Amino acid sequence: MPLKARLFVTFKLQDYLKVKILEIAFINLAVFIYVNVYGIIVYYTLINQCIILIKMGAVNIKKLAFELNLSAATVSRALRDSHEISRETKIRVHEMAKKLNYEPNPFASSLRKQKSKTIAVIVPEIANNFFSLAINGIEEVARERDYHVLIYQTHESSEIETSFLMRLLSGRVDGILISLACENVDKEHLKKISSQLPVIFFDRVHDDIEGVKIITDDYESAYNAVQHLIENGCKKIGYLLALNTLSTGKNRLRGYLDALKDNAFPDDKELIMESGANGDENYSLIKKLITEQKPDGILSSIEELAMPCYYACKELQLNIPNDLKLISFSNLAHAELLNPSLTTINQPAFEIGVEAAGILFKIFNKRWYEPNETIILKSNLIKRESTRVSF
Repeated sequence: MPLKARLFVTFKLQDYLKVKILEIAFINLAVFIYVNVYGIIVYYTLINQCIILIKMGAVNIKKLAFELNLSAATVSRALRDSHEISRETKIRVHEMAKKLNYEPNPFASSLRKQKSKTIAVIVPEIANNFFSLAINGIEEVARERDYHVLIYQTHESSEIETSFLMRLLSGRVDGILISLACENVDKEHLKKISSQLPVIFFDRVHDDIEGVKIITDDYESAYNAVQHLIENGCKKIGYLLALNTLSTGKNRLRGYLDALKDNAFPDDKELIMESGANGDENYSLIKKLITEQKPDGILSSIEELAMPCYYACKELQLNIPNDLKLISFSNLAHAELLNPSLTTINQPAFEIGVEAAGILFKIFNKRWYEPNETIILKSNLIKRESTRVSF
């Protein structure tokens, strides 16, 4: 390209770049002006809102008390539904709070009272139908009181359980609801926790540890289940044992043994199968029990041992209920959809959660409760096809 032509192209390129640089500069200036003007508008709006709020006056407990001609302490207790305040006063306070659009500040209240507004629920496993229902009951009570719920699962490990408990001593929660793991219980740690935080035990409990306990009638439920099997023709009844380190498991086993004894059945320890470490081992143990001992009825102490019975019977070409009748402690949602449908001892899991949480909030509100009370709720035997009488 000739020199003259090259110079022309260079000058044109320089002109183009100058124009683009000017354009970018103008755009940046426009953005700067817009952002700052918008910022001033937002700032001005916020200032106006603050002025309006100041003129209105913040509606707090003191203002409510002034309007009602009551003390601030009385208004505060009425809002917390304290038993010390009459129903009429509570209604007056709530009506005035609604009229003045009073909104409590839970964060400030928590700081003043050194409360976290949080409770912990420790369970062996969340996937279990019983515990998921119990947690629903706990959450319903907590939600009504503006509390948060932290859920921990121990996977049946006493070590994990102890680790959670020690961590919760830091003040992260105001109280604990716990269903114990089936491993050996660390009683000393539980006693230490109970002396520093409100602890409520539910379902899986230990007799040697003091505290409020919410349980079901495990002994009576197991006894009645065995009685049902006997009435439906069973002569040799096996038992699938679990939770044997806890009062829950011990009471269920005692109910099974006493029912056999009261019906003059022989005390045959070979008919009692203790659960294994995992699902595969449980399946093998159940299959061995059915093959070697040939029971015509089985009571399972937990629902996790009921399912392997179905698989074992299918493999051994045994018919439920004609060859073997089956009952299980279970809150299994689809028990009636199994083939055949499973006869279950249905525990009031949701109600247990509600009851346990209710006691915990009684403690928080310093209302009366029995420190070592054991509350027993009734389970329900639901008879289905797996124990049907064969003709």
